[in-house]
Amino acid sequence: MMVLWGSLAGLLMYLELVYHFVGFGWEEFRPAYPAALIFAWTGVETLLIGALRGRIKRVCFVLAVCFPVVWTGAQIVYLRIFRQPLLWEAVVRGGGDALANYWREALAGILGALPFLILLVLPAVLLGLILKRRGWSPPDLSPGQMIKTAAAATACMAAGAMVMEVGKSADAEYYEDYHEFYDPLTVARTMGVLSMLQRDTVQEAAELMETVVGVEMAWNGSEGAVGSGAGTPGYHLAGGFSGPMVQVADRFQEDMAGKSTGQAGEDTGQAGKSPGQAGENTGQAGEDTGQIPGESPGQAGNVTQPSHPQAFSLDYVQLHALAENDHQTWLADYMEGQVPVNSNEYTGKFQGYNLIFLTAEGFSTYAIDPELTPTLYRLSHSGFVFENYYVPLWQTSTSDGEYINCTGLIPDGQYSMRKSADNNMAYTLPRFFAEEGVSSFAYHNNSLTYYDRYLTHPNLGYDFKACRLGELSEEEWGDKIFPMEHPNAWPASDLEMMQGTMSEYLNLERFHVYYMTVSGHMNYDFSGNAMSGKNREAVAELPLSENARAYLACNIELDKALEYMLEQLKEAGQLERTVICLSADHYPYGMTEEQYEELAGKSLKEGLDQYRSSLILWNAGMEEESVHITKACGSMDILPTLLNLFGFSYDSRMYAGRDIFSDREGMVIFNDRSFVTDALVYRKGKDPIWLQDEFGSWIVPQEGREDYLAERKKEVKDRYQFSAYILQENYYEDVFQAVQPMGEPGKS
Repeated sequence: MMVLWGSLAGLLMYLELVYHFVGFGWEEFRPAYPAALIFAWTGVETLLIGALRGRIKRVCFVLAVCFPVVWTGAQIVYLRIFRQPLLWEAVVRGGGDALANYWREALAGILGALPFLILLVLPAVLLGLILKRRGWSPPDLSPGQMIKTAAAATACMAAGAMVMEVGKSADAEYYEDYHEFYDPLTVARTMGVLSMLQRDTVQEAAELMETVVGVEMAWNGSEGAVGSGAGTPGYHLAGGFSGPMVQVADRFQEDMAGKSTGQAGEDTGQAGKSPGQAGENTGQAGEDTGQIPGESPGQAGNVTQPSHPQAFSLDYVQLHALAENDHQTWLADYMEGQVPVNSNEYTGKFQGYNLIFLTAEGFSTYAIDPELTPTLYRLSHSGFVFENYYVPLWQTSTSDGEYINCTGLIPDGQYSMRKSADNNMAYTLPRFFAEEGVSSFAYHNNSLTYYDRYLTHPNLGYDFKACRLGELSEEEWGDKIFPMEHPNAWPASDLEMMQGTMSEYLNLERFHVYYMTVSGHMNYDFSGNAMSGKNREAVAELPLSENARAYLACNIELDKALEYMLEQLKEAGQLERTVICLSADHYPYGMTEEQYEELAGKSLKEGLDQYRSSLILWNAGMEEESVHITKACGSMDILPTLLNLFGFSYDSRMYAGRDIFSDREGMVIFNDRSFVTDALVYRKGKDPIWLQDEFGSWIVPQEGREDYLAERKKEVKDRYQFSAYILQENYYEDVFQAVQPMGEPGKS
């Protein structure tokens, strides 16, 4: 019995160590819970194998040895390719997509990880040889041995449960990561791949049970994650939009003092109170206003018309009456407690304009070069120039990047866009444009079925087309294919996508168009990447590695696409009345950290610099009068910012992001709930990096930092929870019914 149990437990411990070293080096690892889990797991295996007889016993033993080896190997390869753990949902939902589209990346990942895969297999092979030489076979356990094994395994389970209870009582981050706000990457890094597998299996089982039998198993999200915010520092937009950042530091003491008297940052519990009082919370689940304390909203900057809250008139009585569970009640409380952002000097700046919005595959600031990519350089260095913009990496990389760009919501686990396909997505860009009679088109130079975009994007309000059918029939879906010269190239050409689509909308009076590009897709080499190969000569003389040169080469194709776009808009007389917005889906994680730093020409280890990127928000009329923005902002802010710029009447409380031009402090939230604000870079497990203003003064003084950090952590959790529940509960359907006049997005 002990030989069997010890062999299985020793193997799992070895696999955990190899996985952790390969994936994370010697970063923090908490062994208490994974050790208890390993002994509990292998104890159950020992019971099962010991109770069986004959050939099936040997088969189960072989599976107990081989499955962890194969699974850990798959996890290593997946982590090296996608920088995220492999979850069951990815296997079930994305297996076909991966085999059809990522076999090159998978093959390269396997070859790159081959030494580590051999390292994983060796102990299993040695164990088999040793046991065979000694003539050992899995034992038949006697009733007494089974009782002892069951008792020991139960004790290990209890030990693991105790570790979690201690974490819950101590409000420890590992408990939060594992249970309340499940983050697979953090769990895998700090608690091991088996802990991640167990947590993922439980969640999948809970979701299956909820789907099949209607039993609600709320694994995602904290219970009662409702709380108050507080007055926060403001921000500075270079170019004069707000007062200097030094005002924040000067007034922070006043704000902190105001808390003790209930004048700022206090939860009044009075839903319906007029918004705009600095630092005040107006409801049960309130949020700080993010203004410079003491400054009235709408007065920070050159606002030329009266400021007003960006909000619908909501019937909160009806909203609460529609709540059928705790999640929906939490959402009703949270929305009622939010203070809407106010309009500002840029509200309606592009009212009546066209919009072309691009999510650029694997795009990075470091793809921008005045000679290699002159159009990207032109667009990123004029118009609105965002100097503190971040694009986080989410669990389903590209699809989640699209989701946050298009919805302003934080993705919930994996495949959030797919999960939204059956929801009421009433508050996306196409819905607002439709209120003005404007058609919205979406294009992607891949298949219709990839990530189920043929379902998700029409549900957002787009007429969606691709260059290939995927698994769909031509008879039914042939009219959703646009022409391309090389539709089967991998990756396909962004330029050819523009050439095959722009004629469809250029002659319309107004239009909104969304593109998901693919030319910048990994792998970054000249043998397997069609776009890198196509533009190879342009980068041949650069003193960089093949990886870096190939990355730049494939982004030259994106630049050509944008150049063609501008030419066609100009010829059609649409350029002056069209806004171009472009953001990445994620940074180019197809590069190693060392390769990405080579491309950047500097270290990216400070804070969250790896995720810094460029947001293009450009109109020809601004080319000579650019506005530079230093406020911290990210991809979740794109949608509310565009709604404000285009003058739509929208509700700022519907999104996790905020209008970048509003009077709120900037905040960027990452997958593991690390975050960046105008005053702080907070990376989980690391010391906070406190920021200074333009005059070298600390934005948050030493004595106020503990409260500030606690408040920002709470705000991050609330925005995370809000986004998850919006998706899980199809909550826009309830909001849609509670809007007065009922169900008219874009109107108040």
